[in-house]
Amino acid sequence: MEVQKQSPKKVAFVSSYTPRKCGIATFTADLIANMGRIGGKAFKPVVIAMESQEKLDYDGLVGLTVRKDVAQDYSYAAGYIKHSDVEVVSIQHEFGLFGGKGGSHLSYLLKRLDKPAVTTLHTVLDEPSSDYYDSLIDICAASQKVVTMNKRGIKILHDIYGVPRNKIELIPHGIPNLPFGDSSYYKEKLGIGGRETILTFGLLSENKGIEVMLKALPRIVKSHPSILYIILGAIHPEVLRHEGNSYRWRLRKMVRDLQLEENVAFCNRFVEDEELFVFLGAADVYATPYLHKEQLTSGTLAFAMGAGKAIVSTPYRAAEELLAHGRGKLVGFDNSNDMASATLEILRDDESSLRMRMRAYQYSRKMTWPKVTEAYLKVFEEESVPTSMPSQPRPSFSHISILVDSLQPVSESA
Repeated sequence: MEVQKQSPKKVAFVSSYTPRKCGIATFTADLIANMGRIGGKAFKPVVIAMESQEKLDYDGLVGLTVRKDVAQDYSYAAGYIKHSDVEVVSIQHEFGLFGGKGGSHLSYLLKRLDKPAVTTLHTVLDEPSSDYYDSLIDICAASQKVVTMNKRGIKILHDIYGVPRNKIELIPHGIPNLPFGDSSYYKEKLGIGGRETILTFGLLSENKGIEVMLKALPRIVKSHPSILYIILGAIHPEVLRHEGNSYRWRLRKMVRDLQLEENVAFCNRFVEDEELFVFLGAADVYATPYLHKEQLTSGTLAFAMGAGKAIVSTPYRAAEELLAHGRGKLVGFDNSNDMASATLEILRDDESSLRMRMRAYQYSRKMTWPKVTEAYLKVFEEESVPTSMPSQPRPSFSHISILVDSLQPVSESA
């Protein structure tokens, strides 16, 4: 008798996880929350959380933690899943998240699984080093399905890594369903009423190109003296661990040297969604002046589109696709003059800016969390193994010593 397939209720998520301050952790928490809204109490997720240098207080969904550079922990995780009633495993993959050459330790887990794995690739490199290439080949081979968030990712996976097209699923980055509205209300909430605003948000590091936008700002200020550029986000934990606060001080020095103290505000903290939506709502222009083309996905860019913002960006892979057909303005890499020109065009032409915002907002409707969640559930349903066995108790791994260093995030606003 044929078994009737239905949405899996027991899903294991291998990922970083909140309260860890990183985009993958937030994405996983949002995906689980939205699956819970559809599945209700029958949905029973468990998280295998990748540890960081921070000491974190996880919620009850985390059943096991894995130390990034300890290969044996990945084998323990596979055993943990094997002796559970999990029906499908969701891997959230980013190269820096997993240990070994090019993140190859993840293969220790995948090759020992007896449950199907669906691996979401948050980065797909089209010019990989040999370590990254070999690692991703193994990960894709050991996964029943791989998910990319960008159409170009399908071509890269097929042409460069040899992944069969029928093994690749295209599911965009999820975003909240925000209203399309005017910025004035949100500016009043932030106490910046009457000022035109530019926003960049996300964990800060040198590849984000903040310096490019700062160099563009003096020209913008000449025409719009009250403009405010808000830089929202803490220094990336890995940058903070290796360099301390030196990058943030370099940015502050640049602001002083350019005499932009009245036009730049640093909000050096990792904000939760509710506060983020207020900052997004207050923005007249959203800027992503990234320095390198390789980034295939961007949750921050997707969020800005979902809030109906006018966007200026360099043409990294995610922006090329998301902002095509007049959904935003693309400028050259490391080109402050073009960044200034594009920003000024938006600020000067309200009618053109509104059309661009509407195109971006309408395009983003297919990226809202309900639609993204349904797409994941469909893939999980196709790949899951139905379980007729009664739920087994989760094995105890309390004997595994998880050692992490304490790292306190810096909190500052200006």
